[in-house]
Amino acid sequence: MSAAYRRDALAGQVAVVTGAARGVGELLARKLSARGARLALVGLEPDELRRVAGTLRTEAACWHADVTDQEAMEQVAQEVGARFGRVDVVVANAGVAGGGPLDGCDFAVWRRVVEVNLIGSAVTGRAFLPRLVESRGYLLQIASFAAIAPAPMMTAYCASKAGVEAYAHGLRAEVGHRGVRVGVGYLSWTDTDMVRGADEHDVMREMRKRLPWPANRTYPLDPAVERLVAGIERRSAHVYAQWWLRGAQPVRGLLPALTALGARREMRRFGPRLASAGAPGLLGAGGAADARRGDAGRVSTERH
Repeated sequence: MSAAYRRDALAGQVAVVTGAARGVGELLARKLSARGARLALVGLEPDELRRVAGTLRTEAACWHADVTDQEAMEQVAQEVGARFGRVDVVVANAGVAGGGPLDGCDFAVWRRVVEVNLIGSAVTGRAFLPRLVESRGYLLQIASFAAIAPAPMMTAYCASKAGVEAYAHGLRAEVGHRGVRVGVGYLSWTDTDMVRGADEHDVMREMRKRLPWPANRTYPLDPAVERLVAGIERRSAHVYAQWWLRGAQPVRGLLPALTALGARREMRRFGPRLASAGAPGLLGAGGAADARRGDAGRVSTERH
């Protein structure tokens, strides 16, 4: 498939992006719109969603909803179908992160990370699957390098991202015969509010900087999202937002043992500071929005 053809592949299609108010989701919406797709934006920040929708080149609408609320997401899927007439692409991008050791964390935060990242992704897939079957469409599930290489201080995030990776692989096997393609998107540390939120905590920032290259870098957002869009155009089974992540797949079986070996030294080094640092809670502006979510309604915008 030529690059020119891929650039036209999304023209006129309807794409749903969850977690679209900022970061990866916002830029995905912009780039998909630039390719000619019409957008349904879903998230917990209605003002931010309306801001994003109002700047897109193509028709867009937004829905204020919590992806963990099955009833709400099924209603969103119905409303998106009624508004646009079809759904061709769903990007399950909504996610949150927390940090800190398991034995010192706020376990409500730990649980919420798993609920949003794993349960919310499955709720999203279930809600939109009938529409994707109709269009023989594509679901891109956003995972992480954390699914390939689990790390200390991020047990909830790693567990949730490993879970969504396995869920998406299983779903691909379930629905392929119905014409639906399912892909997994992998990102390393990318310049988003979530990563900047993690870097506000001294211990997490220093531990990350001590990771081996290239896992210790923060990568720019634009080229990462450009690779995700290219994967959507190709309806790829695996999409790597940073070039080196593909190479981590063949050796992933070795990574937990290597991580544990290095972490022994690092946890001894940072242990005294961890005891006094306190639990950080949900990270970044997106985490703050989730923490104050209340009862998320469903608010669709005017046409743009």
